Amino acid sequence: MHKRDFCEAKILVIDDEPSKTRLVTELLSLAGFRHLETENDSGRAAATFEQCRPDLVILDLHMEPYDGFEVLTQLEPLVSPGTYLPILMLTGNITREVKEQALSAGAMDFLAKPFNATEIVLRVKNLLHTRLLYLELQEERDSLEERVRERTEELVEARNEILERLAQVAEYRDDATGAHTRRVSAMVKAIVLEMGIAPLEADLISRAALLHDLGKVAIPDEVLLKPGRFTEEEFTNIKRHSRIGGDILKGSKSVLLQRAEQIARFHHERWNGTGYEGVAGEAIPVEARITAVADVFDALVSERPYKEAWKVEAAVAEIERLSGSHFDPEVVGAFLAVLATRGSGLSDDRAAA
Repeated sequence: MHKRDFCEAKILVIDDEPSKTRLVTELLSLAGFRHLETENDSGRAAATFEQCRPDLVILDLHMEPYDGFEVLTQLEPLVSPGTYLPILMLTGNITREVKEQALSAGAMDFLAKPFNATEIVLRVKNLLHTRLLYLELQEERDSLEERVRERTEELVEARNEILERLAQVAEYRDDATGAHTRRVSAMVKAIVLEMGIAPLEADLISRAALLHDLGKVAIPDEVLLKPGRFTEEEFTNIKRHSRIGGDILKGSKSVLLQRAEQIARFHHERWNGTGYEGVAGEAIPVEARITAVADVFDALVSERPYKEAWKVEAAVAEIERLSGSHFDPEVVGAFLAVLATRGSGLSDDRAAA
């Protein structure tokens, strides 16, 4: 239906007397309406409705085999929820009880028989005017929702890019490519999905895992890049990065950054409580437990200033050995399942990565 042309509206007239449908369509035709459909068999009313999908229905109350109330009941499931479909009921019995029953069944207006030409045309135009306003409002709402969706996608993309670049800041001094954070994030997502966590949640956790080493920005180069083993003082210094990362991220209203805080703060905790802060078992946030496995595995198979890269098989064996002491056994099981079904995605010569 054109925004200002009622004559484009589709009108369906349902009455079991052909003379009545002819009268109504003739009156509407004289008023300029061009798309008029009729149905004289109330048993076929629903099928005809589905076929023509009208903007307005004119429905007689007293019909055979189904009366107007029964037809309204049949039409109800065919109308999309929230759709405004005007139904004008024609009846010679316009008592309060009939009105209430018809309104409950979905009728919008009534016209008492006998009616004159001016009255039916005005009623139809008024109902179609309301229908038109509804369609315009729906169109504006759909357009607004589309714009909101597009803008939301832009914001999410911008957020994700900022997150990745922020994560790379922490890695830049000892991993200029930022590949470690991306590999850990990818492995975290695979483990989360393997554990049966919903995909949206998996995506959230994997993105939060990008910031697991954010606190490294506060660690001096002479410690972070030192070849060989750390002294006790140096190790105490480098352990600060988990608490610093958590402090940088704390207090955010963003669910993603709240998860990132948990991961940054607790990804060096151990299942048996011998980690950096002494948190043990399920008191360690699950996202941090998952990141711990992915982080250690990638660290083992990657070259670092203080060590050469391990063979993948040796790294997997080490993860298995530490299950139940260093790592959550359930997370290790999911990690092993990921490697068994998808492969590590890593080669043994990752020193160049």
